[in-house]
Order: sequence, then structure tokens, then C-alpha cells
Amino acid sequence: MNARTPESVLNAAQALGEVSQAWDNDIVSQLTDYISIPAKSPMFDAEWEKNGFIDTVMWNAATWVESQKVEGLTLEIIRLEGRTPVLFFEVPASNGASADAVAPSSQTVLMYGHLDKQPEFSGWRNDLGPWTPKYENGKLYGRGGADDGYAVYASIAAIQALKSQKVAHPRIVGLIETCEESGSRDLLPYIDALGKRLGDVALVICLDSGAGNYDQLWLTSSLRGMASGVLKVEILTEGVHSGDASGLVPSSFRIMRQVLDRLEDSATGRLLPGSFHCEVPADRLAQAQATAAILGDEVHKRFPWAHYDCGGSTAFALPTTTDPVQALLNRTWTPTLSVTGAEGFPSLQDAGNVLRPYTAFKLSLRLPPLIDAGMAVEQLKTLLEDNAPYQARVTFEGLSGATGWNAPSTAPWFEQALNSASNAYFGAPCGYIGQGGTIPLMNMLSKGFPKAQMMVCGVLGPKSNAHGPNEFLHVPYAKKLTAAVAQVIAQLPR
Repeated sequence: MNARTPESVLNAAQALGEVSQAWDNDIVSQLTDYISIPAKSPMFDAEWEKNGFIDTVMWNAATWVESQKVEGLTLEIIRLEGRTPVLFFEVPASNGASADAVAPSSQTVLMYGHLDKQPEFSGWRNDLGPWTPKYENGKLYGRGGADDGYAVYASIAAIQALKSQKVAHPRIVGLIETCEESGSRDLLPYIDALGKRLGDVALVICLDSGAGNYDQLWLTSSLRGMASGVLKVEILTEGVHSGDASGLVPSSFRIMRQVLDRLEDSATGRLLPGSFHCEVPADRLAQAQATAAILGDEVHKRFPWAHYDCGGSTAFALPTTTDPVQALLNRTWTPTLSVTGAEGFPSLQDAGNVLRPYTAFKLSLRLPPLIDAGMAVEQLKTLLEDNAPYQARVTFEGLSGATGWNAPSTAPWFEQALNSASNAYFGAPCGYIGQGGTIPLMNMLSKGFPKAQMMVCGVLGPKSNAHGPNEFLHVPYAKKLTAAVAQVIAQLPR
């Protein structure tokens, strides 16, 4: 491939100025409106189609994209029957200001994001809420702005930065889905339907990930997979007097504990099945060591630990480890179990002396990047259901599964472009960090486009708290990230 010509070099100050103006004058306002719409993912809103919130945010985004009048851009909202919609846009390749007859690159940049959201969750600050956006000290609070409503707006602003300076760029397509928080279960049919329209993808830009700090560009090097489902233990057909029955009727909660003991060592949190573990690749271990040197204790201090008064001093709850290297590996390459919901429990106020008939937990199992999620779900079902204590009725209903992702080797041009962009807009080189979350699309794209480079990054830095209370978008970081994306696109070799 030929290196880019001078016409492909962005003026960083101009690009950041124009991008910042777009954010201040327009994008923050668009995202404020977006946050106010409870466009929950289908897993959390069974009536999503009837409620119309997903259609509303999709329509609003499409209308805004068209209003930007990007040269050559075409756009459509695609709907497969029974599926959530996707937005697909295309911008043809351009030689920019060059007058030579060299044909533009035949390769494609694919820009990805999603517009569906996680549910509300509790614990928001008194003056904040999931659907009541607030812009304060450079942070836009509310559900979904950072995860991942901003992606489509930032993508277009990056393209406009290239157009404004008449910088040569390859063909660019955008794919914005509305089912990511449900495991992207609707996405594969759309990728199949779009087929050749995606083109020869050489670079994927996914703006749905996180950052180790707000001081440099961060490239996501791996993503954990996920297997989720509902584990239910039934021992009675109805609740009975606890004084009358306890000691004879086993507690459904105690049976639940026994069943989960097959999966997890409750003293350490280690998952017991060896098939859920994998060896950490040498390059990922080296990157974790380099990142630990940058972040230090901030790896664990970034979380809102519970605290209490202890004899005049403040005591804080403790992490599983304070070693920054091990902490990074624990949240990226170690399988872990979380109980994210429960059923069968009355509220504390309504809890009488009754032995409950059943206990149900929603389980979220995070898997190392190299473990197949489908296999994990099958093993979970067998492990949890077989030979139930007291012959109780134990069922595990899988809800979603997504295999994780390990990034391909970084091409020399891509590494140089990342460092150049990070230094230009942040004054520091690019950092590499694994993420504990899941982006189902990345595994699909790595299989479909094995030679493509993957720019997986995002605004979810310290305290941004995606999925939880007080989620925020760090706007100053988002501006620099948007400009950095434009510069990386400009440096894709012909």
C-alpha cells in the first residue's frame, strides 16, 4: 500500500476547533434530547415496538445526519420484520484537494455505534436521573449519552472534519444498531442482508468502549464475552408459615446457594469449571503491565466504594486485589459471576414470617475473550440443573450469550496513526487496555474481515459509570476523541 499524500494530513488545531464547535453548538443539544427518551433495549422493554422509543431515537439520529449535508452521504433506516431497526449510511471515497488522477482507495472504513439503552437502575443523585439530562462541568449526565448515543453524532463530526479540510479519505459506511444491550441478537441478520454493501472493510471504528483515563487516546485490546440467564429454584407451590415449615421444608435460598457453589468459590469469587478459563496471551500481559504503570491505583480507585466511619477515620470496602496488573487482568481475562437481579423476594417492609416458595436470580457471567459463549451457556445449564438438592425444581433459562474478542495484531501504519492522533490531541501516546464489557459485533466483524484493523475506543472513562446511576459523557474527552478518529481515518494507507 502507498502512504498517504500530504492532502491526507489534518491540521490538528483546525480539526479540534471545528469538532469542538460542533459539539458545543449542536451535538450536546442532540444528546440532551436523546437522553430524555427511555429507548431501552428489547431485553428490558418487551413492548419496545409498541412504545416507539427506539424508533424515535433512530428517526432523530437519521434526521440530524441528513441535516448535516455531508458531501455524497446517503442514508437509510433498514427494518427486517420482527427485528429492531438499523441506520446505514455511506460516504464515497474522496481524493480531497488532490488534482491527480490516482483513484481513491477501494477499501472501506466501517463506523459502528448503537442507540438502545440499559434500564434505569437506582441510586441516582437527587438532582439527576436516567431520563433527565443535565450538563454540568463538562459532563452530560443521563442514561445512554456515553453508552452509546454519541457514536453516530461523533462519527459524522469526524467525517465533516475531513471534508472541511478537503482531506483525502477512503469510502466510509456507518452501521448504527438498536439491539446491542440485548446481545446484538438482531444484528447478524442485518450484516447478512447488507452483504457486499459493507465493502472491503480495512478499518473498523467502534465508539462503544472505554478509556483508562481522560488524558490520552485508549485503544481497546480485548473484550470479555457474556452469558446471561435466569436461575430459578422452586421447592413449594405457595408460601407457608416459616415457623410451621422451616426445618422440614428446605429454604429455596439455601438450595440456590448450594447450586451456585458448583459454579463459584464464594470465598474467592473464582469460577470453578476449568473450561471457563483461558491463558492470557503474552502480548496482552505485556500491555496490562504497561497500562498498570500509567494508571497505578486508579485501576481500582475509579469505582464508588462503600465507606463508613471507623473510630474517627473513614474505612472503605476493599477490592479483590490492589495490584494494578492483577486488577487489570481480573476485569478483562478472568471469568466472573454477578447476580444482577432477583425475584421471589418481597420488599423488606412486606416481608412477613413466610417461607418463600421459590428464589430466582438473574446471572451475568463474564467470560474471557477466547471462550465460546454458546458452549458456556450449555455447560451452565447442565451444571446448574442436574441432580438438584432435595429434588427441587431447578431451571436455568439462558437469555443471551456473546463470545468475547481479542484484537488482531496492530499493523505498523495503525500503531503510528494512533500515536500520532493521541499526541496531537492529548499530548500523550496511545494507551492499550482490555475492557471487561462485551461488544458482540466485534467478534462477528473479526471473523468477517480478518485483515481489518479495529479502532475500538470510547468515552467511558473513570467514574462515567455506564449502566449504573449518574452515568455521564465526558464532553471534553469526546471532542478530542472525535478529532482523533478523523486523523486516523485520514492515515489509512491507499
